Amino acid sequence: MDIEIIDIAHGLAFVARWNGQTKGDWPYSVAEHSLLVEEIFRKKNPEAGPRWRLAALLHDAPEYVIGDMISPVKAAVGPGYGDLDQRLTAAIHIRFGLPAVLPADLKKAIKAADKISAWMEAVEIAGFSEEEANRFFGRISPETRRGFAIRLRPPADVRAEFVRKHEQLLALCV
Repeated sequence: MDIEIIDIAHGLAFVARWNGQTKGDWPYSVAEHSLLVEEIFRKKNPEAGPRWRLAALLHDAPEYVIGDMISPVKAAVGPGYGDLDQRLTAAIHIRFGLPAVLPADLKKAIKAADKISAWMEAVEIAGFSEEEANRFFGRISPETRRGFAIRLRPPADVRAEFVRKHEQLLALCV
């Protein structure tokens, strides 16, 4: 289990979402996305404890090894991608005290937060119209996304924030 949070944070801070095809001076990283998903999950699920917030933060952690691929590419790669992602997810979860497989309702809640983030990213930095984003991610009302913001920061800053958030959540789990 040679899985360390600094390696995950570093890798994710340098993996660009949207194949790097976003507006701004910095690529929008998977680490930044993961921080936003954890924030959305926390605010939309106030009863969720730190353990499940940690799961939200780590929802894309396997991408520190396998990178981020847009959905059509994942589909073209085939089931092998999904299998590898599941095995890596299980190993990461076990390493940080989470169940290898999350409960279905929790996965659904994290996916809902992920969709809000993806919709915002698509419209705010990836050049989608709201209509296009609605087609791909479902309609996300202004009320649902109120209070959340896309941040574009240097990878070193995002890496440090990711590690800090991870440490904070782990400390709360004890």
